[in-house]
Amino acid sequence: MTDTVTRSINHAQFTIEREVPVAPAVVFQAFADPAVKAKWFGTEEGWEQGEVSMDFTVGGREINEGTFHQVSSRFVATYTDIVDNERLVYTYDMWLNGSHISTSVATWEFEPTATGTTLTLVEFGAHLDGFDTGAQREEGTRALVDALVDYLIANA
Repeated sequence: MTDTVTRSINHAQFTIEREVPVAPAVVFQAFADPAVKAKWFGTEEGWEQGEVSMDFTVGGREINEGTFHQVSSRFVATYTDIVDNERLVYTYDMWLNGSHISTSVATWEFEPTATGTTLTLVEFGAHLDGFDTGAQREEGTRALVDALVDYLIANA
């Protein structure tokens, strides 16, 4: 079998910050509770849910797999640091249609404010073999953060 993929690696970093009118503990629960996370993560119209599992502990893994517009996506994360109501750190790998497209480190910080929480995500990614780019990942992640913020506001 001949490998026709041109091998490459592209590095990218981005930061997303949002203000939400809920306490850090509420934001944290949106990640920690699988039933709550299912209400905002992967809820796009047309998303067909596949395998889902979550072990929200340091060293634990989360898997979220599904199909969107006939493209299969697989997210596999390992939690490396969890400080209740303050921060999350995890590494994650993404696959599209069976091809490994990236490995990333994501940090989420939940800082209390007078009116709620400042939510800050910083992500560092290694994007593999031209299957995606940092700009594409940032665009998709912004949509995910927007879904989280919309959920938190609607349920405040």
